[in-house]
Amino acid sequence: MTRLAFAFALMFFSAPLFAVPGLEAITVTTSPDGGESYSLTLQVLILMTVLTLLPAIFLMMTSFTRIIIVLAILRQALGTAQTPSSQILIGIALFLTFFIMAPVFDKIYENAVTPYMNEEMNMQEALKAASLPLRKFMIAQTRETDLKMFSDIAGGKQFTGPEDVPLSILVPSFLTSELKTAFQIGFLIFIPFLIIDLVVASVLMSMGMMMLSPMIISLPFKIMLFVLVDGWVLIVGSLASSFYT
Repeated sequence: MTRLAFAFALMFFSAPLFAVPGLEAITVTTSPDGGESYSLTLQVLILMTVLTLLPAIFLMMTSFTRIIIVLAILRQALGTAQTPSSQILIGIALFLTFFIMAPVFDKIYENAVTPYMNEEMNMQEALKAASLPLRKFMIAQTRETDLKMFSDIAGGKQFTGPEDVPLSILVPSFLTSELKTAFQIGFLIFIPFLIIDLVVASVLMSMGMMMLSPMIISLPFKIMLFVLVDGWVLIVGSLASSFYT
């Protein structure tokens, strides 16, 4: 978590501000009566602001969005109400995100954070080095049509290569692509469970049991089907491999 927080903070700090040498975090001012007052500089203010935005940055620029949507649709398809609970789904999505993003975070730490802490590169160089692995990951998951749409909205800017796409265009394009992919996967997951619901409803209707909810009867069959095909392994494994195919 420390590496992750430092890497994201490094990428989104204001480079020109931190390039100023000798910028102190706390300024001590001596008053005429001999007392001292302390004031925080803009550097600390930006640090606190970035830390508050860190959860949103982590959720929106990683694989978390796709995973949590697919898991939520899976729970809806099973019809198990609040089982697994939202906390469990978020926990699964969070740790699966760490697993998927581990190579990206390692590259950011090795190529940007470590050289910067060892004073081998300045802030501007560290920012550029830190953004490259994350940018490469997002571009690999982003559709060209989404990039073109946001590029046209931004004024029809033309880019010579993926490395020239600014984060202001790449991030919303990545989010749009992730939402579309997540709902496509969710649709495929929903179909077999929907067929079970339709079969059970038809059988109950033919037997005249209109007052009996089909969901009550179909739930055990859907759970049995999910267990027999080892559903959790299939879902988690497919989600993880979908980012590196």
